[in-house]
Amino acid sequence: MSKILMRIPVLMLAALALAGCTRGIDSTPGNAPNLEKWVADVKARPAPALDPLPVMQQFETFEYAAQNLRDPFSNAFTDESGGSGPRPDPNRPRQALEQFPLDSLDMVGTIGTGPGMIGLVMAPDKVTYRVRPGAYMGQNDGRITAIHEDRIELVELVPDGAGGWLERPATLALEDQ
Repeated sequence: MSKILMRIPVLMLAALALAGCTRGIDSTPGNAPNLEKWVADVKARPAPALDPLPVMQQFETFEYAAQNLRDPFSNAFTDESGGSGPRPDPNRPRQALEQFPLDSLDMVGTIGTGPGMIGLVMAPDKVTYRVRPGAYMGQNDGRITAIHEDRIELVELVPDGAGGWLERPATLALEDQ
């Protein structure tokens, strides 16, 4: 019974605490004068001033008039007089071995003897091509000048940096298997 007597005061304190929490809360209209006064004060305040619009800058117009000037993308050192010296022939039909760099081609043998000798060249696509003197191969307009049993000799045209072209000898040697 002492347990029940001890619970009664605890329950009474809890009931008083809850009753104290509801004190001052009244949901009837007109019983919130502080809130109504605050809303009226806020509505009565004047609206804050807006910042002025930024001043628009006046931009200068620029007229591009370089039609009579030198083209900046052309080579300034190009000799347009058509000077002498070797030049690649742009109208010559390209041959199959000209799509590969010369260092990617391998000489794999020859057919025949003497001046009618034919060279055998394997390209990176694993196709073997027959070449004769006068044929072209490599990406620098390399023209075959001679075919020997152990090498193919050719002359390439390379730009000299001043708008002209230089002939450079090159050799494709037979690979030792």
